[in-house]
Amino acid sequence: MVIEINKDIDRYQESVALGLSAKQLVFSIASVAVGGTLVLLLYKYIGLTGAAYVAIPCVAPIALGGFYSYNGMDFYEYMGKKLRFMFSNHPLVYMSTEGELAIREYQMELLGTGKKKKGKAGKKQEVTETRTDAQKAKNQEEFEAMKKKTKRLLFASIGVMVAAVAGIMAYKYMQ
Repeated sequence: MVIEINKDIDRYQESVALGLSAKQLVFSIASVAVGGTLVLLLYKYIGLTGAAYVAIPCVAPIALGGFYSYNGMDFYEYMGKKLRFMFSNHPLVYMSTEGELAIREYQMELLGTGKKKKGKAGKKQEVTETRTDAQKAKNQEEFEAMKKKTKRLLFASIGVMVAAVAGIMAYKYMQ
């Protein structure tokens, strides 16, 4: 008796209808219903093309909810994490629990036992520490700049979409 099993068992999907899983089928029906409703409601005001342009941004997140998956997260989980990291992510700051006194005592202990090397090694260590501090500061600045750029891009794209819808509606009313 031979029973064939897919090599990648984690990727197996049981299809309900038309090769779609139950989740994909539900989200497909919901996106078609929302898109169709929007087009039918807006058709007489802004025409078929304008109605389709308005419906697409409304339908896309619904359709992505059923089909998109990244690292085991569905679309809504992934976008929730992405937005949370974009707007409420705070830099991690290290605060030493040792004070200067404890560090000096430790250094004196090392000097007393002869474990600390004198000469160039100490200078190299100081240069390396300043380089890593400078690199951390540079990385933090780059992160903040990219965060601001992403926010501006998000707000600009929303503004363009709103302006496009307003332009389409104004054009249709003028005719």
